[in-house]
Amino acid sequence: MLEPRDGLPEVVVDQATLRATIDAFAAADGPVAVDAERASGYRYGHRAYLIQLRRAGAGTALIDPIALPRLAELGEVLADAEWVLHAASQDLACLDEVGMRPTRLFDTELAGRLLGLPRVGLGALVDSVLGYTLEKGHSAADWSTRPLPEDWLRYAALDVELLIELRDVLEQQLRAADKLDWAHEEFGAVLAAPQNEPRADPWRRTSGLHRVRDRRRLAVVRQLWEARDVLAQQRDLSPGRVLPDAAIIEAALTMPTSAEAMAAMPVYRGRSQRRELSRWFGAVAEARAMPDTQLPPQTAPYDGPPPPRAWAARQPDAAARLTAARARVAKIADELELPVENLLTPDTLRRAAWAPPEPVTAETVAEAFRSRGAREWQIALTAAAVAEAFNHPV
Repeated sequence: MLEPRDGLPEVVVDQATLRATIDAFAAADGPVAVDAERASGYRYGHRAYLIQLRRAGAGTALIDPIALPRLAELGEVLADAEWVLHAASQDLACLDEVGMRPTRLFDTELAGRLLGLPRVGLGALVDSVLGYTLEKGHSAADWSTRPLPEDWLRYAALDVELLIELRDVLEQQLRAADKLDWAHEEFGAVLAAPQNEPRADPWRRTSGLHRVRDRRRLAVVRQLWEARDVLAQQRDLSPGRVLPDAAIIEAALTMPTSAEAMAAMPVYRGRSQRRELSRWFGAVAEARAMPDTQLPPQTAPYDGPPPPRAWAARQPDAAARLTAARARVAKIADELELPVENLLTPDTLRRAAWAPPEPVTAETVAEAFRSRGAREWQIALTAAAVAEAFNHPV
């Protein structure tokens, strides 16, 4: 499929056209296909730079949320409809930022996972389920570009062109496999998940952090990461385009004692890095002068069990429980043609194996799983088997 069936619509960039779009989608009925394009890797944050909608009776709309940043009225018009998204958790946060939030959801990627399909990307699903091939060449484009090229807009329109048809076939397959109720629980969990929740210690996601092995050098990583984040936000650039992670790690490992020494490092010889050298060296100097009491801990705070590879030496009974329970859960997942992580998250199983409820019964294991956010369908399929594995870990 190379062209939208109804032709490529004009991008909605003004209030009058937005008003007409809202009226058209309000007058239509049925599910609404929704997608959003971001500029990850180019711009700061994860805001939407294009929003695509399609509904029977209204056709396709391409909306510029930079020109029209307040779309709450459109969201209200569509609030009672089922929204069809692919990999919804990736888009819900940026849609929420502009005032669009669904109350009902169908996630085609998640449906594909529950059906045990081998490839669940949108292009692969459309191909295997509907028999159409979509051109997917612009997924990593800089969608903050203005004006957006026509071939990019065509790609974006095609992303919602077949979503509702795909949803209908996947729903039929889920019903035939007795998995539709599971899917509805999963969709509800996606909707209930908090959006735009800040991460704890986001600097610990710096690529290459495993090479930094003492707290003083970790402080360098943290101070440089925070200095970069401030500048990236000011410039509305992806942090990696302001200062690569590799430059942060090299500074932490080298610990330069002067701006001149830092400027001599290969990763800081570029024009843009030398322009901000006082900022980068200032962050290193702050970390060098920091009292020991203010240094970050070697590892991130974590309330869970240690890595399973350490269990055999520290808690052999827990290791035996985990091994037996993993085998049981994997067997159930295989019989149901499910990815094992969609049947029960590894973290949920690890925590229960490390600190099992007392006494271990199907009911107490079920409650332990429920407290960790497991859905009722997952609990019904796994709690009894895991309890048996915990009690008889052979």
